[in-house]
Amino acid sequence: MTIDNEKKCQLFIINCQLNCGSSSVDRALAFQAEGRGFESRLPLSGKGCRFDILFLFHPDCMLYFVYDRTFAGLLCSVFDSFSRKEIPDRLVSEGTNIPLFTDTYLVVTEPEKAERVLAGLVKKISRSAIYMLHASFLSESEDVANTIFRYICKAIRTDKSIELNFADPDVLELSKIYRKVSREAERMRQFVRFQKTADDVFFSCVEPRYNVMPLTLDFFEDRFADQQWLIYDVKRHKGWFYNLQTTEEVRIDNPGFDVSSGRLNHDIIDDKEIDFQELWRQYFKSISIKERKNLKLQRQHMPERFWKFLTEKRP
Repeated sequence: MTIDNEKKCQLFIINCQLNCGSSSVDRALAFQAEGRGFESRLPLSGKGCRFDILFLFHPDCMLYFVYDRTFAGLLCSVFDSFSRKEIPDRLVSEGTNIPLFTDTYLVVTEPEKAERVLAGLVKKISRSAIYMLHASFLSESEDVANTIFRYICKAIRTDKSIELNFADPDVLELSKIYRKVSREAERMRQFVRFQKTADDVFFSCVEPRYNVMPLTLDFFEDRFADQQWLIYDVKRHKGWFYNLQTTEEVRIDNPGFDVSSGRLNHDIIDDKEIDFQELWRQYFKSISIKERKNLKLQRQHMPERFWKFLTEKRP
């Protein structure tokens, strides 16, 4: 029962009774009106009543903003927070289990709101810092959305740029996350191996730790501008297809490849692709020097989790 909408406090009553003939809820509400708060008491009436314990409390309500787990939705959360003059205790994605006795507000993602927040951010921090925020969001870390939310709110409220204020815990945390994401994106640029299909599309499987493929698409569009390619993220079940003009996000219902190794099925692979793969493996072996083999250093620069998709590492 809400007794004070302005302060957003709630009154919760749990009336525990065993063989009791009367309730003390009315008297409890009177105690609350007098500001007496919590009361725990035995009933004053009721034959055969063993006990009647009433818990009465009115904590400050938690406020959760529910958004669609997109970066634009996060920016809209910032917009709604300022427009409603409310600071949420947490930002959660749709489908998250919300704790009991928690107020929620559903954030509607609108491009116009997101653009207005971005326009305001450009006046407060550099474009590279905004890129850092987007890249950190793609880390998919558990609490990264809340960290970014606090970072943006601080950046808007302060007169000076906060992007180099590493004494701030949110700035420091995002800088650490950004380094991890940037390192993973660079590995994607290095370790993607394409296979040619029978219809002249170059296909590759990846499984990055973070959702970094959107950060690398410009590189692949420039590097392989004269050929159609498809890069599929098996962890997130989506891919990006380049048709010589634009890159589009796609879904594959019936994949013609082995998800565990990324190998194309024989019925869709190009006739000469297997020969080229064998030539590449032979080249890789021929340039290696056994006496200077250092598996520990190799795993450091080329983590073993990437090996299953690398042509040169397949048997």
